[in-house]
Amino acid sequence: MEDEEEQLDLASRLTQDHHQSLKLWLRMLSCTVKIENEIRSRLRASFGITLPRFDLMAQLERYPQGLRMGELSKRMMVTGGNITGITDQLEQEKLVVRVPDPKDGRAYSVKLTAAGRKAFASMAAEHESWIEELLQDVSSADKARLIDMLSTMKQHLK
Repeated sequence: MEDEEEQLDLASRLTQDHHQSLKLWLRMLSCTVKIENEIRSRLRASFGITLPRFDLMAQLERYPQGLRMGELSKRMMVTGGNITGITDQLEQEKLVVRVPDPKDGRAYSVKLTAAGRKAFASMAAEHESWIEELLQDVSSADKARLIDMLSTMKQHLK
């Protein structure tokens, strides 16, 4: 099993001749993909929901007044068509509702319904416990250092 995991680990394919920045990027990507795949699987098994649907609900939870479709697309870094499809599914399940945008009668904002807020609260609590579990072997001090280093890196990428 470990050999199989190592084959899947993108960074393990590098040699000492590769540039350190490339190694870092591939290591971060490998960790992200492993965590994301586990979260996708758990969301599907526990709540019957996809990660993109969870992410859209997370965006709406942060903005109770709702967000326009274009804003959701920008925040989630996906196409408007994807947002429309995800919103259609969540609307059919009565988790979100489209409401006319008060600033522009031609546009709609998307909001969580009461049922959507309740469902998301349950999913978010479980999601947080999964992340805690997956990162439990990383010390608090290492987490703090990684957060600081990645924050600095993010600033340099702007």
